[in-house]
Amino acid sequence: MPSPTYALFRKAILAEQQVTCVYERRYRELCPHVIGTNKNGEEAVLAWQFAGESSGPLPQWRCLKLANVSDASAREGRWHEGGSHRRTQDLRQQH
Repeated sequence: MPSPTYALFRKAILAEQQVTCVYERRYRELCPHVIGTNKNGEEAVLAWQFAGESSGPLPQWRCLKLANVSDASAREGRWHEGGSHRRTQDLRQQH
């Protein structure tokens, strides 16, 4: 059975809603695009991070392990999409 965080991200994808959350101790604002499991069978989401905190430049694609996400909340807002991503359809490969 999917986790509550998985369900929230899945619903946000279907409704094209933004998600705010904390991941690796950083506040993130993102638009999730693809959800599934990575090669280790862990729930993961591929999202376009457009604002918030980051160790690198923004905006950019992020692959987040959902077990490491906290304080997730969906909200209305402009839907952001990044450029092409070579692994958009295959979350089994981790970044």
